[in-house]
Amino acid sequence: MSSSDLIIFGAGDIAQLACHYFRTDSPLKPKAFTVDGAYLKEDHFEGLPVVPFEELATHFPTQDHQCFVALSYSGLNAIRRGKFEACKAMGYRMASYVSSRASVLTQLPIGENAFILEDNTIQPFVRIGHNVTLWSGNHIGHHSSIGDHVFIASQVVVSGGVSIGERCFIGVNATLRDHITLGERCVIGAGALLLTDAEAEGVYLGQGTERSRVPSSRLRKI
Repeated sequence: MSSSDLIIFGAGDIAQLACHYFRTDSPLKPKAFTVDGAYLKEDHFEGLPVVPFEELATHFPTQDHQCFVALSYSGLNAIRRGKFEACKAMGYRMASYVSSRASVLTQLPIGENAFILEDNTIQPFVRIGHNVTLWSGNHIGHHSSIGDHVFIASQVVVSGGVSIGERCFIGVNATLRDHITLGERCVIGAGALLLTDAEAEGVYLGQGTERSRVPSSRLRKI
């Protein structure tokens, strides 16, 4: 065994994606998946064994393996945070995935258990905390700060000097203007435009497009 051996917490879509990314674009090699024993439904996933988390260290010693928690933003990222902390408490080092197709220009270290997918642009002087997910295609402006346990979906624009508090969720195509601060546990919905500071636990929802009264059969030149 070597320290490049990886255990992935989860057995759903995000875990499957994480396994693919690590296999194809990382020196770390997935060796197994793990879930809480109460949620164990199958003993293999993606051709690898799935073991109860309670027994993980027995099968895959902490000194020989790293862990990666591949979970979503459920419970405003609380579930992912809990499993991240549980893996660390068990003694595992936490791996990160940063796509080779991301433009990472910050010279500051990225936190543990990062999941940074393709086409992200991370400008100089950006700080990224632990257990942060940046789905594909985001712009993270210079001198911005992303707190621990944050999930940012795709095509989000974070302008320069923005501070994002812990456990925030930011939906697709949201825009944050420069030099604003988001408190902890904010939800910024898809397509939202945020121009001022957001206090903790703020919810900001973009306006959905209404259906036209004209049916598609009556449209011309289409």
